[in-house]
Amino acid sequence: MTDFNQAQESDLEKLGQLRDYFASYHALPSYSYMQQLLNMRSKETISKLVARLKLMGFLDTAPDNKLNPGKRFFERPLSNATVQAGAFTAAYNEGGDYITIDEHLVKKPSITELIPVAGDSMKDLGILDGDTVVVERRPYANIGDIVVAIIDDKFTIKTLGKEKELFVLIPANEDFEIIRPKEQFHIYGVVAGQFRTY
Repeated sequence: MTDFNQAQESDLEKLGQLRDYFASYHALPSYSYMQQLLNMRSKETISKLVARLKLMGFLDTAPDNKLNPGKRFFERPLSNATVQAGAFTAAYNEGGDYITIDEHLVKKPSITELIPVAGDSMKDLGILDGDTVVVERRPYANIGDIVVAIIDDKFTIKTLGKEKELFVLIPANEDFEIIRPKEQFHIYGVVAGQFRTY
């Protein structure tokens, strides 16, 4: 490994520590605290590190001269390899891109909302109790879209269907019946993605 690659790897390791700090405190540490956090001896060394991370787009400076996350701060590695849910395959990871979670899940930030799921009426589509769905708020959808609908001032998540000329809301669990709204219902938004934590 060249000296340049070693230096870059060291910078990215320190960036990882700054990301962990930010995840805990929702702020970046001061230069003086960074010395302790990153085990670096001088403020000059910290200043050089910050300058390099700014050049790479990971850090930025606010108008009040405080450090802020840069446009690349929230990038995460996206592996070229896949993990098999069936038979084993060889483990390898040759490079890959970097993306942010927002970039992957949120296409239209101005109309996007995260809504927690309660219940298991959509479990056969892999939407489980405790998941969070990424919803694009809009009052229209296509047949077959997974929607969040409002019926009697209550949210429900179902697949939008049609019987004859009437819209219906179809669950993905045989223990639940198709909802055939007698009154007008409203589409709150269309599910664009989901995630869960363990």
